[in-house]
Amino acid sequence: MKLIRWGEPGAEKPAVLAMNGEGQEEAYDLSDLTLDITGDFLVAGGIAAVRDALKAGELPVVDVEGQRLGAPIARPSAIVCVGMNYAAHAAESGSEPPNVPIIFFKTPNTIAGPCDTAFIPRNSSKTDWEVELGVVIGQRATYLDSPRQATERIAGYLTANDLSERTFQLEDSGGQWSKGKCATGFSPLGPWLVPADDVDVNNLRLRSWVNGEPRQDSSTADMIFTVDFLIHHLSQYLTLEPGDVVLTGTPQGVALSGKYPYLKAGDTVEIEIEGLGRQRQTFVPA
Repeated sequence: MKLIRWGEPGAEKPAVLAMNGEGQEEAYDLSDLTLDITGDFLVAGGIAAVRDALKAGELPVVDVEGQRLGAPIARPSAIVCVGMNYAAHAAESGSEPPNVPIIFFKTPNTIAGPCDTAFIPRNSSKTDWEVELGVVIGQRATYLDSPRQATERIAGYLTANDLSERTFQLEDSGGQWSKGKCATGFSPLGPWLVPADDVDVNNLRLRSWVNGEPRQDSSTADMIFTVDFLIHHLSQYLTLEPGDVVLTGTPQGVALSGKYPYLKAGDTVEIEIEGLGRQRQTFVPA
């Protein structure tokens, strides 16, 4: 099953995509279970409640055909990002693979829907794309004892585009990366939130295209630090709350490599993660 939020920005409604009795995917309204897909919903056993309601046939069908999809998780308290978690991307960035996870933060107001219009920031000349696996936290994670315990804190996974402005990130940064990560709409998420039990997170194909031309093509099997390791590691330094999103790094094939031009107004970026869905953004000036 796939959790979605549909409707205009700020007025999204919760729904789930699941197979009907005829083997066709259909959308079912979750409004009787929750007002929105939030951290509170997840920590209260919301995913299990949706499964039970689907099995019992208690959810009404809703027509979302042609409707805008929002990010599949409502505004988290934090977006925690991992840098250079693929060795080949570290190399194209001119760096050695890290010995410990590198983290930075994006502000929650960077979140956008998977196919919303995207913006080239004012004074930007180096706007870049980054397909990434996003992890949605389902239970509070602090001082976890082991990576195995970390898997119990994960609600599900989603496709994310960690949009970046490289001049802001690397030249104007003062030593931190977040200046280049927090422009309006720089965290498109979705289209779906897929429950953790339904995902083989260690073997997912990640791809990106710009104006239809292939860019990134890799697998989460190439991560330096696995998802369970990352959540355990992060929990030693900060508390992850239900609904928080962890972005786990991008593979090689971005504009920072020097192989491709940076994005400009009129360009279209598509990204996809196997089983987690595809995004499409067309860029305009901010």
